[in-house]
Amino acid sequence: MSSVSSASKSLPDYALEARGLRKIYGTAGSGTAKEALKGVDLQIPRGSIFGLLGPNGAGKSTFINIFAGLVKKTEGEARTWGLDITTQSRRARAAIGVVPQEINMDVFFTPYEILELMAGFYGVPQAERRTDELLDAVGLADKRNAYVRQLSGGMKRRLLVAKAMVHNPPVLVLDEPTAGVDIELRRQLWDYVRELHARGTTIVLTTHYLEEAQELCDQIAIINQGEVVACEPKEKLLQRMDRKTLVIQPVEALSAIPEGLSGFDASLREDGGLAITYRKGEASVAEMIERFRASGSRIDDLRTEEPNLEDVFLALTYNNPDVQPPTQDR
Repeated sequence: MSSVSSASKSLPDYALEARGLRKIYGTAGSGTAKEALKGVDLQIPRGSIFGLLGPNGAGKSTFINIFAGLVKKTEGEARTWGLDITTQSRRARAAIGVVPQEINMDVFFTPYEILELMAGFYGVPQAERRTDELLDAVGLADKRNAYVRQLSGGMKRRLLVAKAMVHNPPVLVLDEPTAGVDIELRRQLWDYVRELHARGTTIVLTTHYLEEAQELCDQIAIINQGEVVACEPKEKLLQRMDRKTLVIQPVEALSAIPEGLSGFDASLREDGGLAITYRKGEASVAEMIERFRASGSRIDDLRTEEPNLEDVFLALTYNNPDVQPPTQDR
């Protein structure tokens, strides 16, 4: 099977595109129906590393599985690499590779056999198969002829990545790819993902490790209760939080919050330092420092902490008033 990207003279603007996408599990009106996706509009730009985040049950897996052809949408439009998943289903599925959360491989096959079998399913001609290249890329060349049951959990996850890439899809979806993987293997996996991205593959990532999303992704969408509550470049999303934290490290560790700071959102840290969270533009750092000094304590070090992706995620999914509402031009 020839590459989908080379088959098109012009590349699409979006790797994945959903408009009014709905999914209802169960029968409407039966009292047991659940609306997993509520008219989702989402465009994932071609060439990006895109983070798709949300709490358990938010609709992330349903969204991914619709594009993978594993779940049938109830309503709306969905396109993969510009191809309608309903009217051009075969070509659309060929344009995407999905690395699932679950390890689903026959344990009595070898990695080489599994990749060859998957390449056959996609109709990849023998001369165009990259089985040994993929095994080497994910660090499994020395396990080429071992049975899958002999592989560690981390090796199996890397094999899933290779399995998703046998047909050279322009879009790769990684659904919690590093769950249960140790730090070294996680780093190796991300090195390979970055390499794929550098070659032009669009990466869509779901993860519970928010620090990974913050480090890797250039754009992030957050889904909550079947709706997209944010979809912005990472830097813009991080600017949504309207709070910062001033951390004061005293010469001598504190055992209580100074009385002069009782009106602020202050808390003690384990090392005896003091953290004061405040709204930008509504509190004076100079005043906080002055009040701290007035308590008789001496300052050894000062720093401010900006909100991270975890702060924004929790604020958006739990309706925290400290996060700014989404802009209308996204």
